[in-house]
Amino acid sequence: MPLQEDQVREALKQVIDPELFVNIVDLGLIYVVDVESVEGDEEKFKVNIEMTMTSPMCPAGPQLVAETKKYAGEMGGVEDVEVKVVMDPPWTQDMMSDDARDQLGIF
Repeated sequence: MPLQEDQVREALKQVIDPELFVNIVDLGLIYVVDVESVEGDEEKFKVNIEMTMTSPMCPAGPQLVAETKKYAGEMGGVEDVEVKVVMDPPWTQDMMSDDARDQLGIF
């Protein structure tokens, strides 16, 4: 069975923002997850991820990118992971899930 976007997003919930202690998926930092088969082998995948940071100068940025690559890359069949950090659209608290809002006490 091919790797699905929702499976990658679930794996990325292991990446926890070290300042907010909430995972990057629920924070709304993951904008795009694109899974494509490697040419000639439908059981091997390349994962392209577009993500953002809570601010342009986020001190945890390099750590979050590295962990995003790590956890996506550990999934079965994944041969390559590309992570692109984008700032458009800018992140806002509106992008957070209800679970993240509850964890942070934002109502």
